[in-house]
Amino acid sequence: MKKGDSKIRKLFAENWKVVVSVICIIGFLIFAKSVFHKEIMEADIVGHNFIINYLMSDTLTVCAKFITNFGGAICLITITAILFLVIKNKKIGIAIAINLLMESILNLSIKSIFQRPRPIEYKLIEESGYSFPSGHSMASMAFYGFIIYLVYKNIKNKYIKWSLIVLLTLLIIAIGFSRIYLGVHYTSDVLGGFLLTIAYLMLYTSIIQDKI
Repeated sequence: MKKGDSKIRKLFAENWKVVVSVICIIGFLIFAKSVFHKEIMEADIVGHNFIINYLMSDTLTVCAKFITNFGGAICLITITAILFLVIKNKKIGIAIAINLLMESILNLSIKSIFQRPRPIEYKLIEESGYSFPSGHSMASMAFYGFIIYLVYKNIKNKYIKWSLIVLLTLLIIAIGFSRIYLGVHYTSDVLGGFLLTIAYLMLYTSIIQDKI
């Protein structure tokens, strides 16, 4: 039994990215199936009602409008340019830029397939384009998720490493939440975007891990 457990643990350790990718893709496909059939999911209704009934406030609206910018194109392109100039290893800077470009292509491609209209119940900001999956959610997960990977791989100080990882993780979650709160995405847009991008990151980091 112990030998079997050891083999399973070893197999998982060697293939954990594949396992995570498969789980995330299955989750994404569950959301995608409902979107394809023009269904409003229970998660969408629950997320909308919870925000409207319990969270909506002037202060949180200001915070959401501010936080959502960190997942926008202008902010991410600016940060990418700064990192490219600051980081000595230009291969890392190039990998960050390529990652952002690949994510954008993936998001636009998926959106053009599903062509889901944005929510119409309320909008605290104006956005154009299709709704599924959320571009801000995918961009933040891809960009800051990749930064988390680089931090974990390259920063030796445990306090700095884990502080940055926690802060960046919270930022990703906050950006996704802001899109639902501001009324420009359904909950399934955000969750679907997160799941698809995690699977994408597993592939991207596997490809470039020995090149940077």
